[in-house]
Amino acid sequence: MFIQTESTPNPATLKFLPGKEVLLEGTADFRDAESAATASPLAGRLFEIPGVTGVFFGYDFITVTKDGPDWQHLKPAILGAIMEHFMSGAPVMAKAGPAAETSLTGEFYDKADEELVITIKELLDTRVRPAVAQDGGDITFRGFENGTVFLHMKGACAGCPSSTATLKHGIQNLLRHFVPEVQQVEQVS
Repeated sequence: MFIQTESTPNPATLKFLPGKEVLLEGTADFRDAESAATASPLAGRLFEIPGVTGVFFGYDFITVTKDGPDWQHLKPAILGAIMEHFMSGAPVMAKAGPAAETSLTGEFYDKADEELVITIKELLDTRVRPAVAQDGGDITFRGFENGTVFLHMKGACAGCPSSTATLKHGIQNLLRHFVPEVQQVEQVS
């Protein structure tokens, strides 16, 4: 098994491409060892590596966030854990079916804005999310209120130094162009 790695705009996060599907549907974002261990054997295994502070699963990639040690010291252990997991045949998630979005509540918006929200979501799904996935993350719609779009950033995007620029210059400008009712974009956790 050959696992490729790619850097991300977030220096604390590295993207791992195992050459296999990781999650068929959705994404999964883990920020602590306890929730990771109960929801995913692979995430639990990765959190056992000292210095790992976050694990994110996309369709065909895994991003790992670290705190402390250099990548040159962590990368071999992470590669080994990913390889052992896939070679064992164990599932990525403990339960079958779509991955659970961890610690997120439902969407909020006024029903009168439903057409705007549909357009915003379509723009996010077709123009923003594929680009963000290339960087090892994901971005999801959380709400729309008084001209402000609220988005949740996950994976490599969470805590990335360039995430503010991505939100304010990239996504906000795109949404304003296609949906004039959008005045600003804010990140929610």
